[in-house]
Amino acid sequence: MSTDDRIVRAREVYARVVYGGDSSALADAGRGLDALEADAAMTRGLLLHARFQSASADAGTPPAEDPAELALFERALESYRALGDARGEGEALFWIGCVHQFIRRDDETAVPYLERSRSLAAQAGDKPTQAEALRHLGVAAHAAGRLDEARERLEESCRLRREAGILPGVASNMIGLAYIAAAQDRRADALATLDEASAIAHEHGAHAIIRHIEHARTQI
Repeated sequence: MSTDDRIVRAREVYARVVYGGDSSALADAGRGLDALEADAAMTRGLLLHARFQSASADAGTPPAEDPAELALFERALESYRALGDARGEGEALFWIGCVHQFIRRDDETAVPYLERSRSLAAQAGDKPTQAEALRHLGVAAHAAGRLDEARERLEESCRLRREAGILPGVASNMIGLAYIAAAQDRRADALATLDEASAIAHEHGAHAIIRHIEHARTQI
C-alpha cells in the first residue's frame, strides 16, 4: 500500500466510523499510519545522512553530526519493531550502526547493530540491506586488521548487490577490495579491481564513486 493509499484509507475509516458506526477497521488504519510514520522517520534520517556525506565530500573533513539523524533512525526502529516488521527493523538497525561507524567512528558500538541487521535482512530476503551490513562489517574487519575476513564480507556484499542490480554499490565495494589487496601486497590485483570499478561507475554515471576510485588509485 502506498503512502497516499494509507492516508486515504485512514480517512475512509474515519468516515465509516462517524457516519456508519463501523469501527472494525480502526486498528488496521492506525497500524497503517504507524508504518507511514516509521517510513517517514527512516527517510528523513537518510536525507540527513546524505547531507552529512555531501558536506564531508565538499569540505574534505567531516562536518558536525546532526543529532536528529540517530534519533530518527531509533524512532523508526522502535516503530518497525512494534509493528513486527522485520525488514524495516533490519534496515533501521543498519542505519543506526552506520551512524556509529561512519559518523562517530565507533566500530565497537556499531558492529552489534550491523550483525543484527544482517541477520534480520537475510531472514526477510532484503538483499540491499544485507549487502549494506556486510559492507560495513567488512570495513570494521579491515580497520581491525582482519584482512581475509574483510575481503570475504565485501565479496559477499558485491554478490548480493549484483543480484539486486545495485551496480554502483558494487563499484563502491570494489574500492575497499582494492585497498585490501594492496594491504596484502597484491598491488596488481588492486589496480585491476579499480579498473573494473571505474568501468562500472562510468557506465552508471556514479560520479561520486569515480572520485573515490581515483583517490584510491593515487593512494595505491
